[in-house]
Amino acid sequence: MLEIVALYFLCKKNGALAAQKGLPTGTWKFYTVLAWLACEIIGVGLGISMFGQTNIVAIMGMGIFSAFGGYLIIKYILENKPNTIDNDINNIGIDDLRPPQK
Repeated sequence: MLEIVALYFLCKKNGALAAQKGLPTGTWKFYTVLAWLACEIIGVGLGISMFGQTNIVAIMGMGIFSAFGGYLIIKYILENKPNTIDNDINNIGIDDLRPPQK
């Protein structure tokens, strides 16, 4: 249950970063959940191969750390995307182009 709460807040954080970059937030939140689950499954598999099937604590620890790594991968991808460019030329009105009136 604690893992779901952590995933919620991490998705929210990646969504805010995606909004800053001008990207769709829902898509990147979905990518965060997918990366979390995929890396957690890979981590559990690695934990089983490294520690055997009897050491559940080590296996789950490996899964959680790997899942957080999935979040970090998506965050890294988002951080390397370019920021949105706010062109001031689009914000100029017709009255702004006239010379100042005395």
